[in-house]
Amino acid sequence: MNKTPIIQVKNLVKKFGNFIANDNLTFDVYKGEIFGFLGANGAGKTTAIRILSGLSAPTSGKVKVAGYDVYRQTEQIKKNIGYMSQKFSLYEDLTIRENIRFYAGIYGLSRKVINERTDELLSKLNITNLGDKLISSLPLGWKQKLAFSIAIFHKPEIVFLDEPTGGVDPITRRQFWDMIYDAANESITIFVTTHYMDEAEYCDRVSIMVDGRIEALDSPEGLKNTYKAKNIDEVFLKLARTPIGEVGRG
Repeated sequence: MNKTPIIQVKNLVKKFGNFIANDNLTFDVYKGEIFGFLGANGAGKTTAIRILSGLSAPTSGKVKVAGYDVYRQTEQIKKNIGYMSQKFSLYEDLTIRENIRFYAGIYGLSRKVINERTDELLSKLNITNLGDKLISSLPLGWKQKLAFSIAIFHKPEIVFLDEPTGGVDPITRRQFWDMIYDAANESITIFVTTHYMDEAEYCDRVSIMVDGRIEALDSPEGLKNTYKAKNIDEVFLKLARTPIGEVGRG
């Protein structure tokens, strides 16, 4: 990880009528960083990710993703990011190879590059002989690992992962995080939400949202020291249970 900002957010506000989903968010994410974005359901995480992905415009504030402005350059943003949704995002009635070809085609990769990278990917995952298997026939853990691999197939600057390990067993979760580390080592920035607090410990830095605001942002160790907590779960509970205006006191 270096200290070059790949995501820059300043005073981001998103309103839906009178409801403020994102309340003056300000933070940077650095190139090659694994950035954890935590918060309870309804805290505003998904709204912020939609804005950072170029799918929604802020009400106000300045936001740049991979050097592009979210108000005017959303198509350029979409070409430079990968995205893996909370719900499984590959087509069950297509084979592994067909899914790869479909998504790689959307990102404009040539047939030659697609064929070369497909063989590399299947070999890396040790599933060279499974390329023509339907996605529906695979275990959930394999589906999730494939979905992540396809989300970074076009070698994006940033990949957004929305609770990517939900429902998988602990061993597969550990393997999945090994893949995340590998991607970060290749200078892909990882922006990840998770409801597993132990996974937050794997991140370089963690932000915690409460009621639309970022109430804490630091390394896992920094957060535990600040809030005198044994783990991130304890930090999260302290913040989530503290009335707004009193966070950080005592």
